[in-house]
Amino acid sequence: MLDRTIAPPVKPLARVALPAVDVVSLDSGARLHVLANDAQPVVRLQVVFRAGKVAEPRPGLATLTARMLLEGTTTRTARQIADEVAFYGASLECDAGFDRSTLTLYCLSRHLPTLLPLVVDVLRNPAFPAAELDQLKTRTIQNVRVERRKTSFLATERFNEIIFGAETPYGRPFDADAYQALTAAEAQAFHQATYSFGNAEIFLCGDVAAERELVAAAFGHPSATGAGASASPATVALAQPVVLATDRVPVAGSLQSSIRMGRRWPAPTHPDTHRLKLLVNVFGGYFGSRLMRNIREDKGLTYGIYASVAPREFGTSLVIGTDVKGESADFAVSEIQLELRRLQEELIPAEELETVKNYILGKFANELSTVFEQCDKYKNLIFLGLPADYYTQFVQQTEAVDAETLRELAQHYFAPEDLHIVIAGPVGE
Repeated sequence: MLDRTIAPPVKPLARVALPAVDVVSLDSGARLHVLANDAQPVVRLQVVFRAGKVAEPRPGLATLTARMLLEGTTTRTARQIADEVAFYGASLECDAGFDRSTLTLYCLSRHLPTLLPLVVDVLRNPAFPAAELDQLKTRTIQNVRVERRKTSFLATERFNEIIFGAETPYGRPFDADAYQALTAAEAQAFHQATYSFGNAEIFLCGDVAAERELVAAAFGHPSATGAGASASPATVALAQPVVLATDRVPVAGSLQSSIRMGRRWPAPTHPDTHRLKLLVNVFGGYFGSRLMRNIREDKGLTYGIYASVAPREFGTSLVIGTDVKGESADFAVSEIQLELRRLQEELIPAEELETVKNYILGKFANELSTVFEQCDKYKNLIFLGLPADYYTQFVQQTEAVDAETLRELAQHYFAPEDLHIVIAGPVGE
């Protein structure tokens, strides 16, 4: 009989590798990356352009352009696009990130041939109709106004300003007036400059054996919208953060304070990156972390607290975040700093270290359970310039790292005085 009082044995993670990826260079200049898996009759098609915030000549233009792609083409209205996608039980979205913009289609594999012309039409022939443009700007501005009533949004916005600089794509706050002033002509010009197929990485994954040639043909011809050269700069000059006292964002009438702490962080290509991932998880990366045990379980100050690393192409950051009562904010910050110093001064106990190793390796294995998740890991290699053995090194270094090495890393990267602090909350707190 199974004894449920005894935990099952933990087995070491076998060496993992991403599935083989077929990469085809198309005549248009695009690259098609194919991850085939026929376990389920579904497919995901993603077309990724260097058309994120780092490429925009005016703030907000990347987001506006991406969202307008589904608002009508020269042959279809927004309603027709939405109805056709819904009729086939599919999903079609286009969003702009900091570094790139991505159009994503999910559908049953048998419907891909029917929906592919729609995808190409959306990417090549957006109409940027005036009525839809005005409505989109109005909705976006209203949504940001609502978000700016939240301490969490204000703390994150101010934190990014401090870490990356208010004039950079990563730190620039949303400017409603500048966004309202954007025109259809500017969106059209940005689209022509950045959405050429020659500037695309195309990822096709799932049950795609019968459709890969069809996709290659659809995106293989040079786009009429541009010459194919990327409009994104070769690099982004980020501001050097200035070490400040606690930066407070007053929110009148709020009972809650949101805390954001952190600093610029080594890029994923840095030799310490895998060991630092383990250290961040010990500190605040999972439910049993030091921060959760102290701030939530022991002190009862919050429902949740986290520490995470946000990698981008031109700048990575460590972020610690939580929401607490307004009067508890400074005490919570002092307890976070206490946990930082503990990692600098004390060795992580062997049992705790083993628990965290098992957690992050098990989580990593679980994140490879579907072909879509496998493709996401593969995309990181492509867009962050990571070596082919990156994930193998992650597993090996995670298994091998010891407590003394982690303490040395904490002494170098976790100095409390090097972390910027933002508290958004009640006035006078």
